[in-house]
Amino acid sequence: QVQLVESGGGLVQPGGSLRLSCGASGNIFSINDMGWYRQAPGKQRELVATVTTSGRTNYADSVKGRFTISRDSAKNTVYLQMNSLKPEDTAVYYCNQQIRQGGSNWYLDFWGRGTQVTVSS
Repeated sequence: QVQLVESGGGLVQPGGSLRLSCGASGNIFSINDMGWYRQAPGKQRELVATVTTSGRTNYADSVKGRFTISRDSAKNTVYLQMNSLKPEDTAVYYCNQQIRQGGSNWYLDFWGRGTQVTVSS
């Protein structure tokens, strides 16, 4: 009864920018950490960035200084601003939110279906 919906992916030239969004809806009591992961063809899914409820952020070394993660807790939404994009950033980007549903004592990982980001000239 929880759904995560991502948006904002697409095709962009090297050096360009994109902004991803991911909103959660459904039976939500509270949300802990939020994050973005990505998976390129033939590779394992990897962490891109996470943000805690207090706003503390963590980034993969490969995106530091180029990507910015943020959240709007009132809207159950996490964002990823991606600047100075490179061809190696091409991947499917997945949203993750740690959600406690109403009636539960546990936080569970919920995932979006993914949004394609392609960086190419």
